[in-house]
Amino acid sequence: MTIQPNSVTPLKAEQMQECNHQFLYDVAYGLSSSPKRLQSKYFYDKKGDRLFQQIMALPEYYLTRCETEIFEHKTAQIAEAIKVDNSAFDLVELGAGDATKSLFLLKYLSEQKEKFSYMPIDISGNILEILNDKLHANLPELEVVCLEGEYFEMLNKVAKLSSRRKVVLFLGSNIGNMEFNEAEVFCAELRKKLNKGDVVLVGFDLKKHPQTILDAYNDASKTTALFNLNLLERINNELDANFNLQQFEHYQNYDPLTGACKSYLISLADQKVSLADTEIKFDKNETIYMEISQKFSVSDIENLAINSGFMPIDTIMDDKKWFADAFWLAT
Repeated sequence: MTIQPNSVTPLKAEQMQECNHQFLYDVAYGLSSSPKRLQSKYFYDKKGDRLFQQIMALPEYYLTRCETEIFEHKTAQIAEAIKVDNSAFDLVELGAGDATKSLFLLKYLSEQKEKFSYMPIDISGNILEILNDKLHANLPELEVVCLEGEYFEMLNKVAKLSSRRKVVLFLGSNIGNMEFNEAEVFCAELRKKLNKGDVVLVGFDLKKHPQTILDAYNDASKTTALFNLNLLERINNELDANFNLQQFEHYQNYDPLTGACKSYLISLADQKVSLADTEIKFDKNETIYMEISQKFSVSDIENLAINSGFMPIDTIMDDKKWFADAFWLAT
């Protein structure tokens, strides 16, 4: 199939309906579990996208600045690590967002006349539209296919679109949004979707002073709190629930031994919430587990690669050594 420059693959109406059914199922299942939990992938509606853009610009939120430093100032080193055999390739980005960091790499590869296409994957159609406009303005000749949907489903589609070697970007420490065992399962499944010789670039937030990490997710402006609470608002708007956002409060903690940074919403009163045909009971001080942001050591990263069927080939860090982009080869 010929890849058309700057094209977008939108969800069809029946796919949208299926997504809403899945959203309802996941929310109902999570809130009927003990302890209650919601899936962080549903943070990203239009308002959620906007709030996350604000979070990335916060002075406390070092992650974006650290990885941007790597992509802006060590671009040639990144390019060398992903080229491997100098063959043409498809650059596939999972959770692409607005591609602020990867744009440095896209521009560099284009200037070097590398033969590649860019295939950003994101669950948010809104952010893909923003990305598509940005790429059209900055790199109009770049071959782009924007794919809206779940990572592995879209990777199957990518394999059908092109038989070229794959370079998969998974940036922003998105791997940290999983428990350790979930990350191993994810990476092993990712390996199954790739061929021998494909390369994966994974961004990892490294363990550091606990207060630095905690401040990044418990910012003074309370933007992260609004980001978490917005998921309740989205459930109200899209699933006809009746959460009172004033009756929930954001709470963040960090365990420096395990590297787990977890966010919760706390019910401030005994209350009941309607969702579809279900009434969900909350006790005062009961929690909803919202998200984990796992932090890693260098040995954690190497073990994760090997246990998942990859061979570590390079690691690039920012100058503070707070963040690492690890390069793995599918063997």
